Amino acid sequence: MSRDIETDAASKEKLIEDVLSAYPDKFAKRRRKHLAVSKSPTEAAPDGESALSECDVKSNIKSIPGVMTIRGCAYAGSKGVVWGPVKDLVHISHGPVGCGHYSGSQRRNYYNGTTGVDAFVTLHVTSDFQERDIVFGGDKKLEKIIDELEVMFPLSRGITIQSECPVGLIGDDIEAVAKKKNKEINKTIIPVRCEGFRGVSQSLGHHIANDTIRDWVFDKKPIEFEGTPYDVNIIGDYNIGGDAWASRRLLEEIGLRVIGMWSGDATLAEMERAPKAKLNLIHCYRSMNYICRHMEEKHGVHWLEYNFFGPSQIAASLRKIAKEFGPEIEANAEKVIAKYQPMVDALLAKFKPRLEGKSVMLYVGGLRPRHVVDAYTDLGMEIVGTGYEFAHNDDYQRTGHYVKAGTLIYDDVTGYELEKFVEKIRPDLVGSGIKEKYPVQKMGIPFRQMHSWDYSGPYHGYDGFAIFARDMDLAINNPVWGLFTPPWKKSDEKYLEAAE
Repeated sequence: MSRDIETDAASKEKLIEDVLSAYPDKFAKRRRKHLAVSKSPTEAAPDGESALSECDVKSNIKSIPGVMTIRGCAYAGSKGVVWGPVKDLVHISHGPVGCGHYSGSQRRNYYNGTTGVDAFVTLHVTSDFQERDIVFGGDKKLEKIIDELEVMFPLSRGITIQSECPVGLIGDDIEAVAKKKNKEINKTIIPVRCEGFRGVSQSLGHHIANDTIRDWVFDKKPIEFEGTPYDVNIIGDYNIGGDAWASRRLLEEIGLRVIGMWSGDATLAEMERAPKAKLNLIHCYRSMNYICRHMEEKHGVHWLEYNFFGPSQIAASLRKIAKEFGPEIEANAEKVIAKYQPMVDALLAKFKPRLEGKSVMLYVGGLRPRHVVDAYTDLGMEIVGTGYEFAHNDDYQRTGHYVKAGTLIYDDVTGYELEKFVEKIRPDLVGSGIKEKYPVQKMGIPFRQMHSWDYSGPYHGYDGFAIFARDMDLAINNPVWGLFTPPWKKSDEKYLEAAE
């Protein structure tokens, strides 16, 4: 490492120790395993492959009760991420309405269709468990709900049953209900055992939901489908602000045919025919790698991870994808990259001078703590810290390919730790979720909501990069930040006066 990187890494290590010093020794020792500073590739691995090994950051471990974790639950992972965006299925949140935060549409999963007629993403459907349902069970109630939904929404292609915590505790047999009603109404009905208490975070909800696709959707009926050598699926893109549409346009421009795009703007038919594709392109590795591995093992469909955040990664991903299909598609990819280069050059000429050298801290779920890194780097910005809510060890290994040495890495960071890291590093921008947005802004630091793009987007693709660059500029260079003094710049006396 150069001396500057060594100094930066040492300061980050000291920062970790300072933050942990507030904890009892036993807890500090436990949390220390979840915090790290990225090394240079040569330090971390002789082959230079990754600046983080799977052992550098402890992850996918149950959060400690009483600590303010920012994670979600298994129900959130299934309903909110994997199944909820499938538009022509009606999704029942089976349990108390109070658990149904993800029953309502609070992620911006865009879709085509007429809501309530042939698309149902934004509907809030719940079995609304009462005390009597806990005592006597909710199976009969669930059957009645499915009958009512069939009358109300005859154009739906099926139903998913997203079970909440009480359903697992009292032992409702949602699988038996699904099989019975499937025979009666002749539609696909998928029971998902995604009770919130399962696993350590929403990550297990992703896995459970993937398994139900395997067990209740694939290979259940003959699929009439005329394939081509260029058929691909977009997997693990939830169409936040139209992201999947932006990705689809690029893939079709280079000559590929997208036969399935899920779960954002997805239909049941697209999911059923997915094993007919020649290649699966996975964007959110953490949430959908399970079903891609199954299709590779059972159906021989190879899968490839790609990244359409920022021009450098878009070009690299297009070339990697095109290489799977031969010279003609490779030539098309080069034409597409060249076509958009003038636009990229104009964007960088406009925004890079305004953003170059600005520092960013990220804390998000899924893929964004690593995938979005190069989009910031393309603008001349520097990632000084990044981490995941619910990553597994291999996610951190993949992160090592993106971050530079000296980057602060944190897993399942507590509210206290994140606040202290932000306060001490004082980045020019924080990108995280809605729960972190307002405390960070009150600290006088610009913020972008990187779960759902703060009501903006898309951020994928070349057009998305234009929106991304504009939004980062609007956040950082907004004159409002000069109108008040952040807490750490106030003297003790002024701070006490403000408190009065």
